[in-house]
Amino acid sequence: MHLLFIGFLLLGIVAALVRAVFGAPDALSHSVQAMLAAADLGVKVSLGLVGILTLWSGFFRLAEKSGLAESLARRVNPLLGALMPSEKKHPDALGPVAMNLSANVLGLDNAATPLGLKAMERLQAHNPSRDTASDSQIMFLVLNTSSVTLIPVTVLMYRAQQGAADPADVYLPMLIATTASTFVGVWLTARLQKISLMQPALLWAAGLWVGLLALLTWLSTSVAGDAAATWSSAIGNGVLLGVVALFLIAAHRAKLDAYATFIEGAKEGFETAVRLIPFLVAMLVAIALLREAGALDLLLEGIRRLVQALGVDDAFVDALPVALLKPLTGSGSRAMMLDVMNTHGVDSFAGKLAAVMQGSTETTFYVLAVYFGSVGITRMRYALWCGLAADVAGLSAAIVASYWLL
Repeated sequence: MHLLFIGFLLLGIVAALVRAVFGAPDALSHSVQAMLAAADLGVKVSLGLVGILTLWSGFFRLAEKSGLAESLARRVNPLLGALMPSEKKHPDALGPVAMNLSANVLGLDNAATPLGLKAMERLQAHNPSRDTASDSQIMFLVLNTSSVTLIPVTVLMYRAQQGAADPADVYLPMLIATTASTFVGVWLTARLQKISLMQPALLWAAGLWVGLLALLTWLSTSVAGDAAATWSSAIGNGVLLGVVALFLIAAHRAKLDAYATFIEGAKEGFETAVRLIPFLVAMLVAIALLREAGALDLLLEGIRRLVQALGVDDAFVDALPVALLKPLTGSGSRAMMLDVMNTHGVDSFAGKLAAVMQGSTETTFYVLAVYFGSVGITRMRYALWCGLAADVAGLSAAIVASYWLL
């Protein structure tokens, strides 16, 4: 983040100075104005998220306190045993792993990270080489970086805050992209670790997931024209409402005070929204300067000409900065997504594709640094390459699915 932050700002400053010297003296004042406007946008976006983030933090607290996340975790233990055969005899390790992945699926970001750190600590306890990533740790990292998420609340939240006509119309393309990311990441890692994927538990789970995805896609694409986007939106909104109902029913069955528990989680969501302000301001200012000075446009124009020379439609190029930053920094790619929405429109193809890309994978370098760093692993073996392969698959699928459905 340090290098990205100063790199973006210095590159933008140099580009503005070059433009000023070579006939555009107003480039300097425009660059300063862009920085100030971006800072203002960062504050407005963060404050605009307060209501939505408070709402979903409250619902997610119901899932945590009712035991719904823990129940889901128990159901995925057989799958984890198949993917991490060396940990079958260590339920103390598989438990936190299952909880972490379940939290990711439910979109419980605040719960997923501490659970992930606990899972990595438990896996490290059974690691024969303390400074080298074990096979199980690598598989766990790939599952985290590929990040199958059933409820991509964060991305939908930003689209709603930016005034999207229907925030959930990107749901199905996002689900396709994150599925492609996970399948490729798991396949490659299993191949390197010589794990057979032709196991009943894995085949059953993959078949069920693909069948569900195929059904949702068929419902969305069996109609023509604008109706396809309408169906995609209806599916996304229907899933979200169904999940909310599930959270409430689980809270009732657990005899929770649903209202008090919701308020408890909602307070945390409010605090999170306020904490986002400095991070968003920092990255939005850096990106705004880079764009206003012309450096970002120069890069995109080069890519656009290459794509046109290959005879490929270039509408996706405007969203590519999100894909370039996604493996490196979550806050940077999030700020770039907001910049694309602000520049091209939240309901433009570029704005929608940027949202799908943002929800297709996790931040590979960040996850590797935090999770491996927490237990002192310095030799990651092939974890990075498997994670990046999952990123490429997810981002590529995001482009294809968006052209198909949006």
